[in-house]
Amino acid sequence: MRSEEQLVKDCLSGNKQAQYELYQRFSGVLFGICLRYTHNRAEAEDLLQEAFIKIFAKIGSFGHKGSLEGWLKRLVVNQAINHRRDNLKHQFMSSFAESPEPEADEEEENDSYPAASLPKEKLLAMIQALPDGYQMVFNMYVFENLTHQQIAEMLQISENTSKTQLMKARKKLRQMVEAELASKNIGVKS
Repeated sequence: MRSEEQLVKDCLSGNKQAQYELYQRFSGVLFGICLRYTHNRAEAEDLLQEAFIKIFAKIGSFGHKGSLEGWLKRLVVNQAINHRRDNLKHQFMSSFAESPEPEADEEEENDSYPAASLPKEKLLAMIQALPDGYQMVFNMYVFENLTHQQIAEMLQISENTSKTQLMKARKKLRQMVEAELASKNIGVKS
């Protein structure tokens, strides 16, 4: 197995075996990111393929300053955002215009629910079922640890829209988790 530095050099020279090794080494974790930003496996597979095309095109810009995996993850997240940005603007506007909600910060304080008792595949399916705007902001805030200011800049929306989308995503996820847990307790006596 090649070192990261050698792997990057070999990919830069067009070595197909090195490109395959890079794909094999990182596709699993990158596919997980793609699943979070899409609605199903087929869409995630398409996004991963697009991301690897971009990775191989931009591998020369990897500066070995951080980990290769971190650089790849950032590229995939950016690819996912770019992939959906045009469609999201309309959804942010219609969702934001619905009804005024309480401040997003109020919601964060009461954000504990027993989601940990659900299998991760079920939680992923719930995240994938969120409306696109909710899903995108939720992923960027929760998994990528971006601030609302960073999200707003990347998606070309206001910070308040980002906060509102996150609050609504959390509320919707909470409802889905509670419904799932309630359905499992139907007919069960204590």
